[in-house]
Order: sequence, then structure tokens, then C-alpha cells
Amino acid sequence: QVQLVESGGGLVAPGGSLRLSCAASGFMLTYAIGWFRQAPGKEREWVACISTTGTIYADSVKGRFTVSRDNAENTVSLQMDSLKPEDTADYYCATDRVFGCSSDPQDYSYWGQGTQVAVSS
Repeated sequence: QVQLVESGGGLVAPGGSLRLSCAASGFMLTYAIGWFRQAPGKEREWVACISTTGTIYADSVKGRFTVSRDNAENTVSLQMDSLKPEDTADYYCATDRVFGCSSDPQDYSYWGQGTQVAVSS
């Protein structure tokens, strides 16, 4: 079965950086991996996605966040630079057997448990 585990969250000052990792098992490396975030009291928001054809990003993070894949270790990373307080949220990675990159959380069947990111001084 497909399992995803996020790690790397924490507390960082505005303008700082964090690198999140998504460790995957029981899936094909050709599957797309999406990143989402959810702040308290808000809907889950799409952040980025990586597939065999490239990467895409939400406008809110484009130019600051970078997604990469390490096939040898079955991990996908989200490098977050120039962090802002509005980036504060729980971050999740997700995948699906059928769909490629999508901004719709309904298109993802498998989700990690989330890792918390707090950007504050």
C-alpha cells in the first residue's frame, strides 16, 4: 500500500528557510507528488506538484518554493525560502495512482500525516 510521511517542519523567522521531505513507500516513482497546506480554520490549499514532466507551483509560493525528487531514496522535498508569516500551516504531501499533477485535493487518494510549519518572529 502507498504510504507517505512528511518531516522537516518547525519554527522559523520571517525570511528564513525550511526544507520539508516526503518519504514514500509502496508506490511507483512515476506517480506525481503534490504538496498542500492547511492553516487553522482554513481550507486545504494546493502549494506545488512534481511529476515526470516537471513542476508547477501556486502563485503564492512561486519563486520562493522549490520541489525536487530523489528517486534513489523515494523522497520528494519542498525547499521553502523567503518564508512569510502567511506560510504558517500544516503541510501535507499527497499522491494518486491515476491522476498526475493537479491543484484539486479531490484528485489525490493518498496523504501523509502532515508536518507543522510556523513562521514567526
